[in-house]
Amino acid sequence: MSDAANPTNPAPMPGMPLRRPPGRLWPLAVVGTENVTPRLRRVMFSGETLNELEHKPGQDVVLILPQPTGDPARRHYTIRSFDPAKKRLAIDFVLHDAISPAMRWVNEAKPGDRIDAQGPRGRTVINPDADWHLFTGDETCQPGIFAMLESLPAGARGFAFIEVENRQEAQPLNTKADIKLEWIIRDGPAKPSSAALIEHVSRFQIPPGNGQAYVIGETSTVRAQRQGLIARGFDKARIAAEGYWRPGRTGGHDHIWDDGEGPRVTNFARPA
Repeated sequence: MSDAANPTNPAPMPGMPLRRPPGRLWPLAVVGTENVTPRLRRVMFSGETLNELEHKPGQDVVLILPQPTGDPARRHYTIRSFDPAKKRLAIDFVLHDAISPAMRWVNEAKPGDRIDAQGPRGRTVINPDADWHLFTGDETCQPGIFAMLESLPAGARGFAFIEVENRQEAQPLNTKADIKLEWIIRDGPAKPSSAALIEHVSRFQIPPGNGQAYVIGETSTVRAQRQGLIARGFDKARIAAEGYWRPGRTGGHDHIWDDGEGPRVTNFARPA
């Protein structure tokens, strides 16, 4: 059900930043790090209470990152994998040259370091009633897309377009589902309004049946892909659309929705 159709969760005002409840606090400890690709670093965490965490693949947690100023920065990252029995959680970080709270922390992270997380949260999760699934995003979305793809059962059918900087960033996929995965190599840094991603989705042959689209990544790219699918008859209620990043925004994410008069973008922010 969309926000606009839910009287208990009224539609937000266009462009208005919203604040959601922070969720439960999870004390974590770093137990290991590894570079999955040259630009993707995985950090493994343990936590004494993690066996109580309940999440759906595709959801994220907000990491409370310590900073030199003493004021923590809050950044949300998708859970890449989770093992409640072992109380282990993995998060993948896309590495970049810009100095940011997340890069400052992940470049120095080592076993024994402690950090708090809140959540989980997020509505971009698998629709079990879908006849087939469409996933699209860039490398910031790859952890979430892979987590969802790996959770699909045998017999499930899906299609995925993932844009990465170069071929070294393409990873093998291990899933029981029937997935057609296409890596889009852009040969350069990520930019707003990815023409390649938008074009691939515009050329996607929509199969019969009730599909579910998971459209995530840079906000303007997500908005264009969503509008293109709707223009071709795709039910907007079956499109989960989230902007993970856009130039000029620090933290939070954009929820792309529709109030009946056209697409809206609302920034969901976390309390500082």
